[in-house]
Amino acid sequence: MKRIYHFARCLGIPALLCLLWVWCADFPGFSIQAASLPKVTLNAESISPRPIEQRTGEAVTRDYAHAWQDLADALDTNRIELLNDCFTGEARERLRDRISDQQKTGLRTRYEDHGHQVKAVFYSLDGGEMQLVDEAQIELTVFDGQKTVYRTQSTYKYLVLMTPGADQWYVRSLESVAGDKP
Repeated sequence: MKRIYHFARCLGIPALLCLLWVWCADFPGFSIQAASLPKVTLNAESISPRPIEQRTGEAVTRDYAHAWQDLADALDTNRIELLNDCFTGEARERLRDRISDQQKTGLRTRYEDHGHQVKAVFYSLDGGEMQLVDEAQIELTVFDGQKTVYRTQSTYKYLVLMTPGADQWYVRSLESVAGDKP
């Protein structure tokens, strides 16, 4: 402990934090969990036809976590515009329809996200798309006004298609697998 203290005094706290970040980033696999983001762990060991570069894996992990946070916020508040930053194409359209249906019926859905174990299974040669399989631990509560009408906690499986944009990855398709439909 004295060595760490001495090291921190010599280099300064910002430098020590930077070294700690670099040391943690060196571990295999990618994982992200900020205070408000769900935990997403990406396993890309058996991806084909090409491997994922470290920065790409970190970006996909970060953007997928943001997508789930936006999805949870949008469904809880029935605000369609919250989907615009992370979703595109079919995924955005389906979620917009779901929020529109919730608005019409007076319902809202709250997701308590307990983490995602994501396996990358396909990364196109041109880098234009990545397919993921996600096992998500989700606690789901449906409200009619302030009254709870349904609650469940389970593991859900999703097939995900992500595509890159100018500065981030977008969820283009989010499909529940084999009857898993929260």
